[in-house]
Amino acid sequence: MLAITLLIVAALTVLSQLAYSRNEQRLLRVRTRAAASLLTAAIPARQAALASAAQLADATHGNVAKFRRLIAPELSGASVISISLWRQSDPAAGPLAVVGTAPKLEPAMGASALFARAGVGKLAVGGLLAAPSPRIGYAYAIPGVAGGYVAYAETPLPADRRSKYQSSSAFADLNYEIYLGASTRPANLLVGDVPAPLHGRTATVRVPFGDSALTLVMSPRGSLAGTLPQALPWIIGIGGALLAIGAATVSFGLVQRRRGAEQLADRLEVAAAENRTLYAEQRGIAQTLQHALLPAVLPTLPGLESSARYEAGERGMEIGGDWYDLIALEDERLLLVVGDVSGRGLRAATTMASLRFAIQAYAAQGDPPEVILTKLSKLVSVAEDGQLATVLCVLVDRRAKALTVTTAGHLPPLLLDAGGTAHYVECPSGLPIGVDKEARYVSRTVPTPSAGTLLAFTDGLVERRGESLDEGLERLRLAAAAHHDGLADLLSTLVVDLHHGPSEDDTAIVGLRWTN
Repeated sequence: MLAITLLIVAALTVLSQLAYSRNEQRLLRVRTRAAASLLTAAIPARQAALASAAQLADATHGNVAKFRRLIAPELSGASVISISLWRQSDPAAGPLAVVGTAPKLEPAMGASALFARAGVGKLAVGGLLAAPSPRIGYAYAIPGVAGGYVAYAETPLPADRRSKYQSSSAFADLNYEIYLGASTRPANLLVGDVPAPLHGRTATVRVPFGDSALTLVMSPRGSLAGTLPQALPWIIGIGGALLAIGAATVSFGLVQRRRGAEQLADRLEVAAAENRTLYAEQRGIAQTLQHALLPAVLPTLPGLESSARYEAGERGMEIGGDWYDLIALEDERLLLVVGDVSGRGLRAATTMASLRFAIQAYAAQGDPPEVILTKLSKLVSVAEDGQLATVLCVLVDRRAKALTVTTAGHLPPLLLDAGGTAHYVECPSGLPIGVDKEARYVSRTVPTPSAGTLLAFTDGLVERRGESLDEGLERLRLAAAAHHDGLADLLSTLVVDLHHGPSEDDTAIVGLRWTN
């Protein structure tokens, strides 16, 4: 009987070890898929920026100065070090304009083939992986444009292909390698945090990346489920053997019940931990992508202070469609834009990015706000895409001391004078973008008060369930008139004071203040 009991204990130990191994592999696959979703988040913003630059170049016949003004803000981060403009039909002539460092791409290294792929409506991705300065190149050209232009950008890679996540990363307990394409040959390695190749238990995920793909390989540095599941086979084996020696029949029953209870507790603990981790990762991805699609630095004019605030709603698991932008123009003018795309998720984010960069391109051509909104109406259709957007454009002319307000179904801006009086700048409200491709818009010009403040916002700041929109607008007007803080403090105060309870909608607010 004792021998039989010991054999049973040994069998339970082996089964527990097998269950632990299967659970570790499943957790590794889940974590690898979550990490892969981070890689796909970079493509929409990168493609939208290069598409906007290529569209501007085609519209202005390769105007280098306008290309530089449009694309220069994309170099504010460390991820892109070179952006250039090429003629698609003659890559051998070299770049027409370069912003940042000189591109590594040369005609002899496959520029013609890369640019040919760029003209099919997808971001063309190519690897420039030769030492000593490996890079990834991205190219985009507007499809169907004969003799058009290609916008091309390059992102640097570590010279030794070694990089590490920050210690606060959700993936700090995993080793990783990222390859360009479907092959994991050493020649295709982009970056990793340990010498290649990875050993032991691994999981591999391939994700689309422009017109190519990225292959992500991950392996755990330790037990993903925790120390208790890892030690459970030993606990069962040693404990079962000791109990079997004392009382084989009784101990067998106790081990079985204990094993069942422990496995149930472990499954519940792992499931709860997975849910918390996945929720935090998805919300972090949404917030990171949302802020990546908003301007990193706000331009200013002499005598004009600017500030902005974005607050995600309680439905922050998905990216929203609220955005703002400030575009510096010639002759001491500034174009303020606030918009809200219907819906949420990647489609809303892509539409928002397309509208934002299209506005930048039209503004760079010198189009007035009413023309910009008319052109935007041809880019989105609620009947075809299921989406529409409200947009507010305010052209600030510092020399003329005037504001030109144009709205496509958006809430009016709030204007405060130095004495604390606040009123909304009313103007004819056109149809939201996407309702009618033939829509036309009318602007209204008003003088700017001395030392005045202008606030533009999305409906998340004033809308509340169960009350009319007029009540929310009046609450904002009274709150803004009652505060005399600095501009940044004023925006923060309004967001905090007007959000007494959790709001499902996102909120974007932009402020301008005349200082002289």
